[in-house]
Formats: sequence, structure tokens, C-alpha cells
Amino acid sequence: MNSFQYVSPRTVDGATTEVADGGRFLAGGIDILGEMKEYIVQPHRLVNVKELPGTRDLVRGKQWKIGANITVAELENDPELKRIFPGLQQAAAEVGSPQIRNVATLGGNLAQHSRCWYYRHRDIRCLKKQGSTCYAREGENKYHSLFSGNPCISPVVSNLAIALAVLDAKVIARRGKDEVALTIPEFYAKAWDNPAAHNSLGPTDLIVRVEIPDNGRKSAYQQISEKASFDWALVSCAAAAKVSGRKLSQARIALGAISPVPHQVTAAHELLEGKELDDTLASRASDLILKDATPFAQNGYKVPIADALIRRTLRQLVV
Repeated sequence: MNSFQYVSPRTVDGATTEVADGGRFLAGGIDILGEMKEYIVQPHRLVNVKELPGTRDLVRGKQWKIGANITVAELENDPELKRIFPGLQQAAAEVGSPQIRNVATLGGNLAQHSRCWYYRHRDIRCLKKQGSTCYAREGENKYHSLFSGNPCISPVVSNLAIALAVLDAKVIARRGKDEVALTIPEFYAKAWDNPAAHNSLGPTDLIVRVEIPDNGRKSAYQQISEKASFDWALVSCAAAAKVSGRKLSQARIALGAISPVPHQVTAAHELLEGKELDDTLASRASDLILKDATPFAQNGYKVPIADALIRRTLRQLVV
């Protein structure tokens, strides 16, 4: 790791000013410090944002406001959040190990960079590092995307993003002097089009909080991993809907670890609207969500896993 400056501004304005010209924000440090140790990135300045005003607040109500520096463990262990947004609590509980969850933050989990082993290799200059080749396409692609809008097939790996996508959450980020509100699809949209992007944040954009409407929908999250704990998802799935008996309305489904963005298909949401959930309907929704999947040599196994997760997660809403 190369030498760097370390600063702890007291305001969001100060943080966005200090990070300009090649600096990086530091919160939990799980991602950025790993990249620095591997010489993937070498910022000349780390800007500590852990104690910025308001970023540790958790405001409950019809519109929950969760500060970007709330830890994943706090999301996992908050009893009211578990009652109102069980899918988000389930997603938080799957992040890393208890030790990681005690340090990792909401903002960091959303903004983390690719876990692709070609990107993470210090000596490989892939598309995400401004190179000319996605080596995963013809190489080791076991953990990569089934859907992509650009030549890079590195998928989004944030558990929380998948759960937040179906809850119609918005990421509030400081951009210049203004706050901008990004839906989860908007937050990752740039990664769909631009192989070098991990999300839609600019270098000085700072997540300050996430807002989630409490609109009475049930939610659920499930994932399949190679190990029972402390492992990345092979495929993850979140679902949310208003439920009356077995009838669904305002249904949403999102898949993770299969696309550079949380994968959602509007036609599947429309299919579920106002209908009573049964195995046939869940299978039809799954078919719509997965019909355009393009597996590579080593990741075709993700299709049946995704199909099973969609049906299981939908069923969890009506039990």
C-alpha cells in the first residue's frame, strides 16, 4: 500500500471538497482498503466520513431515513426494521461475517466495487480498469452475469441493493451543493451501459442516507451461496408486495449477482398484479424474469437457482 493523506472533515461540504482530485471516501473501509492493499487503486487522500452529521441517524415513520453510516449489523438487529422490512433485515443478515457486519456500512455496501477476480487481480487491466477486454467472457465466469448491457459481465453483489430495490427505496447522495434522490435502478444504471462503472456515483458524490417508504408491503429475501455463511451469493432474490390472503398487489421482484444492476422485469410485476399466488403463477413470473438470460460456459447453473429462488421468495410473502 502506498502512502496517503488522511483527513476527517466535519461537514459534508468539507468531505466532498477534500475528496476532489483523486481522493476516496472512507467509512467502514471493507472495500477501499482491500483495493488499496492489492494496488488496484491508490488514492492520495482518504477522506473519513464516518462521523459526518446525520449519517448515523435512523428516523422511523411513514418514510424511514437511514443514515449511510448505519452499520449492516444495526440493520440486522433492529427489531422494528425486522418487523416493517423483513426482507431488508434478511439481506443484512447474509452480509459477510458478524465481524464484517459490525464495521460495514449501508452506504459502503451499496457503493462497493466489483468482486470479479479479473478486476481484483492487480496485474490484469480489464474493462473495468479501462482496459480493452472482459477476460471473464472467455475465461472463468462461474460467478458472473446472465444479463449485461455492455461487454463487462461483472454482476452487482450488494445484498442490500436487491432488498432495497423491491421496497422502492431511494439513495440520497450529495452531488456538488445539491442532494439528489436516486432510485435503486438509477443508482446502478450507469453500470449497465458503461463497463468501467460500478454504479452511477461520480468521484465526489457521497451517499448520505437511504429513504424507504413504509407502504404496508411485506418483503422477503433469500440467497444461495456455496457456503452456509460468510460467502457471496451465487444468486440472490428479493420480493415485496401488499398481500391480502394470497392476492398480491404492487408486487416487485429483484435478482442479484446475475447482472450489473438489480435485475427486474416489469412484465413480471404486471403479471402478478391483483392475482392470487400459486405455483403456476410463480413459475410464469419466473419464466418472464429469466427468458432473456444468456449464460456463459460456466454459469448456466444460475438459471435454475434463480428460478427456484423466485418461486421460494414469492411463497414466503404469503405464509
